[in-house]
Amino acid sequence: MPRPMFSYTKSILERVSFDSKLFCKELEKAVRILLPYEIDQLRDWLLQFTKEKPELRQCLIYIK
Repeated sequence: MPRPMFSYTKSILERVSFDSKLFCKELEKAVRILLPYEIDQLRDWLLQFTKEKPELRQCLIYIK
């Protein structure tokens, strides 16, 4: 996938972060689409992003 897919994924996750169930669903889709190195980058980004939103931390199981 080209680099824009990673940016698109981040923007979608930011938009749906109000609902943890929807966030998890979108994260699952992202893991199926992104390349392995992009998943590593997404993991790093998610660790930072979920510091402010601890209710989303349960979704991190999809990328570990």
